[in-house]
Amino acid sequence: MKLSTRSRYGTRLMVELANHYPDNQIQLKEIAENQAISEKYLSKLVIPLKGFGLIIAFRGFQGGYQLAKSPSAVTVLEIVEALEGPLALVDCVSQPKQCQRNEFCPTRSVWCQVNQAIRGTLAGITLEDLALAHQHPILNYAI
Repeated sequence: MKLSTRSRYGTRLMVELANHYPDNQIQLKEIAENQAISEKYLSKLVIPLKGFGLIIAFRGFQGGYQLAKSPSAVTVLEIVEALEGPLALVDCVSQPKQCQRNEFCPTRSVWCQVNQAIRGTLAGITLEDLALAHQHPILNYAI
């Protein structure tokens, strides 16, 4: 399993917003410069993040983006699922009826366990955790 750049870059975008929360909004141009990511690519990521209620857009000359809720209330799982869709290691995990072998498959329980472990890990890491680790790199080992 490999996460796409949508998830990786989208999470970095969200950490930038967390670093400015709650006082300031930030423009995509600044995030793009700080993260060395194309502004055009970031503009495609903000659409689903807004749709999932994770960010707020402000229009106008001084417009920009801001988190819709506290960094402590946003998990990495929410970001990944907003950008990638439901996280499922294999299709039979999220849609068991799609597989004819579902009831007697010798490996499905393994995929379900691994999927649950990944979801649990991502759900246990908040933007606040990532922002603190970014500000204090020694904390990266604590996540």
